[in-house]
Amino acid sequence: MSKTSRTRSKVRLSRALGVALTPKAARAMEKRPYAPGQHGRTRRKTDSDFAVRLREKQRLRAQYGLREKQLRIVFEEARRTAGLTGENLVELLEMRLDALVLRAGFARTTAQARQMVVHRHILVDGKIVDRPSFRVKPGQQIHVKPRSEEREMFQVAAAGGHAEVLPPVPGYLSVELDKLQAVLTRRPKRAEVPIQCDVQLVVEYYAAR
Repeated sequence: MSKTSRTRSKVRLSRALGVALTPKAARAMEKRPYAPGQHGRTRRKTDSDFAVRLREKQRLRAQYGLREKQLRIVFEEARRTAGLTGENLVELLEMRLDALVLRAGFARTTAQARQMVVHRHILVDGKIVDRPSFRVKPGQQIHVKPRSEEREMFQVAAAGGHAEVLPPVPGYLSVELDKLQAVLTRRPKRAEVPIQCDVQLVVEYYAAR
């Protein structure tokens, strides 16, 4: 798939789910916020409970760029963890390395953050980690590999080039952007995580499966 086709696909998915998945999708949705297709302007009058829950689950998946199997595995872990399952789910997802690379401002999109990790540009406590799903622990430092710092994409990030398209750095991250370093200071709390999702509907979706 070409870059243009991927961009169009992300915009269409963003409109369908009602959440901007990329900066380009955000700009497109400002101009035309409704879903794609000839019926996009008309709101559904009576979505079934299943359809509502499914859409919310898809919104969560899309914002983290996960496959269904990946999300289901994390959900099962969240269900086994003490506390509210929905809040646990988001908190566990937010401790993924690719999610934190994005929140720190090193990347512009989830896809770019994942690519940085897979291409071995990201270190955790001084060691290369190439798994986007790697679970960062409180106290661990995330930073860009010294040999990668001179790359244009990281120079842009270090200069704050993504600030206008990303939400403010959440309270659970301590970031030195000019040094391309960040520390997860504590476990995230659902209320602080900058995603759009009714997690209770996601829990209900999986509970009914």
